[in-house]
Amino acid sequence: MSVVVDTPEGAILSVKVQPRSSRAGIAGIADGALKVRLNSAPVDGQANRELIETLAEAFGIPKSRVSVKSGVSARTKRILLSGMTAEAAAKCLPQGL
Repeated sequence: MSVVVDTPEGAILSVKVQPRSSRAGIAGIADGALKVRLNSAPVDGQANRELIETLAEAFGIPKSRVSVKSGVSARTKRILLSGMTAEAAAKCLPQGL
């Protein structure tokens, strides 16, 4: 499976989260998913909120257009980027990924 795929709702992004990281940000591709390091702990949704903020900034879209479709309490998640195509999302990924 590709890291990002098209759906009628928008692009679905496969993400692997590393909470409690000393360095936050997009760290590359791991196991067919975009690896994202977060400073937040996975407590009371803090890590998911930081993930949404990080991805919204990386893809240049409002936080309201980024949502967790599956894996809310898991490290591997499927993220919906509403109104964005997979092609447009792929162009927003850092070069070399």
